[in-house]
Amino acid sequence: MVTMGPDNKHQSNRGSAIYRFWLLHVGFWIFVSAVSFLSLTLWYGPYDWSHLLHMLLQAVFGLALTIVLYFGFIRIWHANFSYRTILGLSMVIAVSFVWTFFRIEAFILLTDQQTEWGEFGGWHFASMFIFLCWTGLFHGIRYNDLLQAEHSIMLKAEAETREEQLKRIRAQSIARDAQIKMLRYQLNPHFLCNTLNAINSLVEVDEPEKAQKMTVQLSRFLRHSLDNNPDTKITLRNEVSAINLYLEIEKTRFGDRLGLDFKIEDEAQIALVPSLLLQPIIENSMKHAISQNELGGMICLEARVREGRLILELSDTGSGSKIGKSKMESSKGRGVGLRNTNERLKALYQQSFSIDIDILASGGLKTTISIPWEYASMNTNFVKSEGILSDQNELHI
Repeated sequence: MVTMGPDNKHQSNRGSAIYRFWLLHVGFWIFVSAVSFLSLTLWYGPYDWSHLLHMLLQAVFGLALTIVLYFGFIRIWHANFSYRTILGLSMVIAVSFVWTFFRIEAFILLTDQQTEWGEFGGWHFASMFIFLCWTGLFHGIRYNDLLQAEHSIMLKAEAETREEQLKRIRAQSIARDAQIKMLRYQLNPHFLCNTLNAINSLVEVDEPEKAQKMTVQLSRFLRHSLDNNPDTKITLRNEVSAINLYLEIEKTRFGDRLGLDFKIEDEAQIALVPSLLLQPIIENSMKHAISQNELGGMICLEARVREGRLILELSDTGSGSKIGKSKMESSKGRGVGLRNTNERLKALYQQSFSIDIDILASGGLKTTISIPWEYASMNTNFVKSEGILSDQNELHI
């Protein structure tokens, strides 16, 4: 099967249009000649070779004149209706006059009859009628072609809209599936048990304020996880705010063992990202790096806009094990969250995204996400004043 490119398809359509034009054009004059022969030549007789030759010559000359008329109509096609009507009728009258003059002169030369000039008015009227019929045929075909072209454009637009709707439905389906997987991951017994044990420990050591604070943090985190809609995009500022709900709980658990370093540029703060995009990656770092390291560790997030793309870099300091072992763990233990993230980005951005994973010298994992930069319609100053970041766009905890 051979697929035609846009240029080849355009040339094919143009060739088809030219072929149809000549077919209808020649067919029209064959029809006129046939009607002339049956209604005039046979009726008035006698018909001999001179009459047949005259009929052929007037058809050929008429065909040439209608080609001139064709280019004239094309030239004034985009003019206003009144101008086209007046100039078009003028051209029809002029062309009819020339054709009538040729017909009479050719008839006199071929048949030696000298009385035809007295009937010029009748000949001219018939000529005008023929050229008006050709004009009507031309405009009918022309408007039909335009209607068909408009119909094709409308069908193409409908097909593109339908395809876009199907892509959106697929993206929403994958997003919902990702939400379920992430909620199951967030609500796993290990996380809840650790958090509840931490709250219980605070109660036992008679620190009710910290226990109450951690309970509120857990409640806010669970409410956000259940209420958040992954089908929509939110600003990176709001995404980071959601991450902080989770990190506040972990910060209470790990204390000074957990360090955070967020650096987000102004343009990146108002960039739109899929909701719950970063959370599974952060949770991977908490589970496979910070909690496995006796000294704790640092989680870093950098966000910037470069050449119309949003670049997100998330990294951790690793579990303290050797690089080879860390690499093996990252390829196994962290694969689920990264795979879910990759599926969501593929559904939303098709091929216009990238995820790169690098092993750092410390044994930690660095994840770099690049997506098209889309910004929210809000004032940057508002974002800075209401955001979780400081005026220097950095957060050190």
